[in-house]
Amino acid sequence: MSERMPVVFVSHGAPDALLMAHDTVECWSEIGRSISSPRAILAISAHWEERVPTVSLSDAPETLYDFHGFSDELYRMQYPAPGAPILAERAASLLSSKAMDSARNASRGLDHGAWVPLSAMYPKADVPVAQLSLARNTGPDFHFDLGRALSPLRDEGVLILCSGAITHNFAWLDWTGKKAAAPEAETFSDWIGDRIAAHDIKAMLDYRSAPYGAASHPSEEHFMPLFAALGAAENDAPERYRPRFTYGALSMDAYVWRS
Repeated sequence: MSERMPVVFVSHGAPDALLMAHDTVECWSEIGRSISSPRAILAISAHWEERVPTVSLSDAPETLYDFHGFSDELYRMQYPAPGAPILAERAASLLSSKAMDSARNASRGLDHGAWVPLSAMYPKADVPVAQLSLARNTGPDFHFDLGRALSPLRDEGVLILCSGAITHNFAWLDWTGKKAAAPEAETFSDWIGDRIAAHDIKAMLDYRSAPYGAASHPSEEHFMPLFAALGAAENDAPERYRPRFTYGALSMDAYVWRS
């Protein structure tokens, strides 16, 4: 049997994290170095939502520039990892076994929620990657169950990488990058850190009742990958990484759950 793979959640920040957030990039690199080489990666990103969870069957996923207004250097970057269509089908099968509907996309590439952190974690782009979408308008409970359904992949040499945001309120951002972290964002980020450490799933599922919970996520899609990670992690102990906030309000916290 393969070594059981960890589950990873990263806050991917703004698309230019690779250029601007040097300590976050080093954090992602450290996480990649700390994990035995996976057979493949299943990436769940906040930047792909469908009616039902949808897997990409592309065997050569395109690097998607699903953003605008950033440095030209960012648009020249490529992440030419091979696809993992067999893994994608296996993920869909696991969802079906739990009576969860799924769909397939023949050609979708990797959005920046996937390829930006992967560029630091596995810079050689030599690990096959399949991407799985979120399910639109379904909420934390659904995505927690989604992660639980996918957890057997960990015993098959698959790294489950969930990419979203601990805080995602654009009204709090300081695009100059000169201000200290917004206290509201810090408060919620630490509340989440404490709840994860205590394995208090019930409180996290009701995160919108927490201090600045609803304000941290005016829309929920960037928080849903965390619940997928929590479900896949089962009862494993978390390790919290705390790079500096970016743009004054984007918590860049990352978590790794290991057996």
